[in-house]
Amino acid sequence: MLWDVFCRVIDNFGDIGVCWRLCADLGARGHTARLWVDDASALAWMAPQGAPGVQGVEVRPWAEAECPANAEALTPGDVVIEAFGCNPPDAFLARMQRPHPPAWVNLEYLSAEDYVARSHGLASPVFSGPAAGLRKRFFYPGFTSATGGLLREPGLMARQADFMAHQRLPWLQDLGVPASEADRLVSVFCYAGAPLGDWLDALQAQALQAACDAPADTGPAAFPPSPAGITRVLLTPGHATSLAQAWAAQGRHTAPQALALHPLPALAQTEFDLLLWACHLNIVRGEDSAVRALWAGHPHVWHIYPQDDGVHADKLDAFMARWMHGWPPALRDEVQRSWRHFNQIQPARHATGAGLHLPDWRVADGAWAQASQDARAALLAQTDLVTQLTHFVAGSG
Repeated sequence: MLWDVFCRVIDNFGDIGVCWRLCADLGARGHTARLWVDDASALAWMAPQGAPGVQGVEVRPWAEAECPANAEALTPGDVVIEAFGCNPPDAFLARMQRPHPPAWVNLEYLSAEDYVARSHGLASPVFSGPAAGLRKRFFYPGFTSATGGLLREPGLMARQADFMAHQRLPWLQDLGVPASEADRLVSVFCYAGAPLGDWLDALQAQALQAACDAPADTGPAAFPPSPAGITRVLLTPGHATSLAQAWAAQGRHTAPQALALHPLPALAQTEFDLLLWACHLNIVRGEDSAVRALWAGHPHVWHIYPQDDGVHADKLDAFMARWMHGWPPALRDEVQRSWRHFNQIQPARHATGAGLHLPDWRVADGAWAQASQDARAALLAQTDLVTQLTHFVAGSG
């Protein structure tokens, strides 16, 4: 099938990140996707192999779909996806008026809130404008069988297992991170308001304590047992790097022999996945990265997009309740306090002295790591989003 996917880049990289991953997954499964986007500049680093395209994917400027005279561009395919209610151009909508119009789907934002299951699949008829008489249907990603599932490419878990068994350390070293099996790795991808300095203080204190307590953990094959090494914090470009550099400039980086900072180059989506797989603790932001952290199966923290009206707090609570369902109560409470602290929703200082206390993420078979693996296993039982979406449009009528 030919899919037209419309994306407006509002801010950050979440919208185009989700849309690119959707298109790439469709292309890999034998479909053809045209990604109509108003600002494709992020694809230069996010998907360098995809500029101008990968198998089955073509990137087209939004403006081409706005021009009524552009008949070739304005011939809709079998499916039209408007990502996150972005409203495709009127000229394109007008061309959807044909005896057998394309399936029209509004791909919504990801949420674990209860309204998602109630709203998934609902149809909305259009009564005016160039699309009058057509209808679009709402497709909600989510975490239960009553939703549209999550983006997950076929064979993803097998690729992770192969990477962890054979490629992890060489890949890190090629990235400029001289990691050993003894080291503990943290990735950071956050927004500007993150209290990263508090977390670096806590990570540094943990690293120093671990050095005193070595030898430590007895992890599974993914992270073999070893004496305590350095904690290496891998910083994505932008806010994570600038916040960490500001922390160091304040003189708070007092133990570089225990905690090392590694600013990274911009990573393509496929490389970002490897980063999450390689690290013991991942701090992520935005929808696409949050889902990839779930598939990594390691302890993680989600820095949710902050909204002025505070509704992000409810969204975060709903996700924590879903993701952490069935966890031991003490672990769940401790992790939730840490998540709220990073999101500055509630004070989460629970003391070792004056500093933030972090749940134990360093032990590869510890409670947080095991709970993350169990929660991932529950999500893997769901049908992935692209499989559900293809069935959804085939039955949309």
